[in-house]
Amino acid sequence: MDLKDHIRGIPDFPKPGILFYDISTLLRDADAWQVAMGRLARAVRAWQPDLIAGIESRGFLMAAPLALKLGCGFVMLRKRGKLPGATIGLDYALEYGSDRIEIQADAVHQGQRVVVVDDLLATGGTMAAGIQLLRNIGAEVPAAAALIELTFLGGRKRLDVPFEALVAYDT
Repeated sequence: MDLKDHIRGIPDFPKPGILFYDISTLLRDADAWQVAMGRLARAVRAWQPDLIAGIESRGFLMAAPLALKLGCGFVMLRKRGKLPGATIGLDYALEYGSDRIEIQADAVHQGQRVVVVDDLLATGGTMAAGIQLLRNIGAEVPAAAALIELTFLGGRKRLDVPFEALVAYDT
């Protein structure tokens, strides 16, 4: 199955000149969704994760069912102020400013293997920050994965771990 057949391109969203890759069309197709999760599970299983960390918010849609399929836990990497309880955060630079990503302080135990998952890898800034944040709190991050990679933006180069994507777009 070609997963690209189930991903819709929306031109000029959220602003003019941007082509948004909409995964809602894949998510609502039971067969395509099963195939995508099966392929992602095969790719990620090799890194033997204890936890899957999903990046807010569409990354949760990939990471939570993947964790369930792999029989491991799921933790959330979220924007500032979105998680209850004590959190640990990391400020990071983006091509257009800065942002902050946080995790609950007790979400990961020292030495746990955590694979970072998002729906899409673009410039790589947020995923690289998620990897660094997890390392800062004692996790081992063997790899990262996404459903989609926008290869023309070079995000993979910002990651210092193996990265797997199910679908790549060159433009």
